[in-house]
Amino acid sequence: MSTSRARGQYAKGAERREQIIQTATDVFATEGFEGTALKHVAERVGVKEATLFHYFKGKQELLTAVLAERDRRSLTASGEQGVGIHLMPAIAERNRTEPGLTTLYAVASATANDPGHDSHAYFKDRYEGVVREVAEDIARRQQTNEVRTDVDAVMLARLTVAAFDGLQLQWLYDKDVDMAEGLKQLVDVLLAPRDRAEP
Repeated sequence: MSTSRARGQYAKGAERREQIIQTATDVFATEGFEGTALKHVAERVGVKEATLFHYFKGKQELLTAVLAERDRRSLTASGEQGVGIHLMPAIAERNRTEPGLTTLYAVASATANDPGHDSHAYFKDRYEGVVREVAEDIARRQQTNEVRTDVDAVMLARLTVAAFDGLQLQWLYDKDVDMAEGLKQLVDVLLAPRDRAEP
């Protein structure tokens, strides 16, 4: 097989893999990821369901790729490079409109703590990255006294990320939970400077 032909097949395979990820992200966002979701993904891509896994090691690798795409879309929608406390309510609102992906995230994150799990590295890296980005944002705000300075920026970041995930989990059980408003209030109360004057 010629080198150019091999490259062409590789490029075609990469393109099909990306098509599957994009389609699965769209389908899972509204339909969820259980039941007939994979069948619907395959139908939209124009392949048999079994063919999906010619491009992925298994279902979990596809699910992880979908979660990574979800993250990429959130950042693209925000127009920013990283996650800051001012973006969290908008991200929560976006998650509300994509219940299937939000459920996928919650289920996968709860089961991927085993180092042998296919999604373990993704979640470990994701949490480290999000906490680091939020901590950097908080540290910048601490320098201008916009955020309290009596608590370490990394600890405030961890508490904020924990609240985000906790509110999201509660929302999965009770759709009346307003994740975005909860996060706004958290920032106003938890992160407010201790010496802020009372109105």
